[in-house]
Amino acid sequence: MANPNKAVEAPKGALDAVLVASENVPEDTPQIRGYDFNEGVDYAKLFTSYRHMGFQATHLGKAIEIVNNMRTWRLSDDPLTVDEPDEYRDPAVRAATKCKIFLGYTSNLISSGLRETFRYLVQHKMVDCVVTTAGGIEEDFIKCLGPTYAGAFSLSGAELRKKGLNRIGNLLVPNDNYCKFEDWVVPILDQLLEEQKSQGTIWTPSKIIHRLGKEIDNPDSVYYWAYKNNIPVYCPAITDGSLGDMIYFHTYRNPGLVIDLVADIRAMNNEAVFARKTGVIILGGGLVKHHICNANLMRNGADYAVYINTAQEFDGSDAGARPDEAVSWGKIKMAGDMVKVYAEATLVFPILVAETFAKNQSLQTS
Repeated sequence: MANPNKAVEAPKGALDAVLVASENVPEDTPQIRGYDFNEGVDYAKLFTSYRHMGFQATHLGKAIEIVNNMRTWRLSDDPLTVDEPDEYRDPAVRAATKCKIFLGYTSNLISSGLRETFRYLVQHKMVDCVVTTAGGIEEDFIKCLGPTYAGAFSLSGAELRKKGLNRIGNLLVPNDNYCKFEDWVVPILDQLLEEQKSQGTIWTPSKIIHRLGKEIDNPDSVYYWAYKNNIPVYCPAITDGSLGDMIYFHTYRNPGLVIDLVADIRAMNNEAVFARKTGVIILGGGLVKHHICNANLMRNGADYAVYINTAQEFDGSDAGARPDEAVSWGKIKMAGDMVKVYAEATLVFPILVAETFAKNQSLQTS
């Protein structure tokens, strides 16, 4: 009778499958290690630890590094080339030539509390070019006229409709706010039309946004500061929102206003074409993501790219596409520094700004 306690050698095939020998990992490979709360709560160390936390924390840590790289780069960091234009041979000019930073965000983020973060960046001239949607324009002005409230994702649409409350995720916007917006914006549209007729002014979306920023005259507004600091704001789909509704009704009440999209696509693309280096920070997808990336195609790609969104790439959408797909189109350089953070922007963008633009403001203004 066989002894049931006698050691039996494990099957060789199983041993070979489980105990595969490892190759040596390069010595400079970062090790995964999280924050030790035994050291107390030190937010600077906590956020620094993200880089080696793993998963999306590591992507956010990399995004922080990339944004800091685009902020601190100067042309003087690069060697002179034999074909360098004369204007860029002066050491002082080279030291003053910065990376042009494009910021893009979808309208829901202006509706959220990220609006104040965007305002901070524009107020302090930390970005050079903004791209957003129609909602990303009008909701900023609407918030100057009336507040947006916290609600819940589960609130009944039918019940809210009866109460005249519009839901944006778990945010609530009273319909009266849009009535206030109409009362404010329609007389401005009348002025634009009058100047078009009497002065021959050619209005583009960016010129209209610049004018609205001037007219709102409110330091809480993102576009007030864009006007003050002469930072261009591009919105090719300016009619896709309440502002479009107002323009639509205006065509019946006082017809004739013309908005030139062609001039803006030329101006937007030239923002990238004539930049020595470009960096893109894009929150969300769709129009804003493609508009910024396509402008950078005109210069054979952005040098730095940070995407933050929750979209997946399995459906082939541009929103879900990873940065490497943009490389295939020439929208990000093959040697570009890039990352996509798979996260909802209100969770991570304040951390990103805290660890970059806001951490040492002098880096951007020096």
